[in-house]
Amino acid sequence: MPTREELNCISERVIGCAFTVSNTLGSGFLEKVYENALVHELRKAGLAVTALYGVIVAGKQYVYLSVILRQ
Repeated sequence: MPTREELNCISERVIGCAFTVSNTLGSGFLEKVYENALVHELRKAGLAVTALYGVIVAGKQYVYLSVILRQ
């Protein structure tokens, strides 16, 4: 389990990457553009990233959310 200091360090790197993407691209692009740019920045920062992870949330015989796993 990571320590609080390690989590803070990772959080700072993630937030820094998000600001870099935001400041570089500005507004007006599709969400996918920002997602790809953020994944790129996070990997450049040395973080292991999965772009989209599959999740299924179900209840009462209905599937509420289904996302395809991609790498």
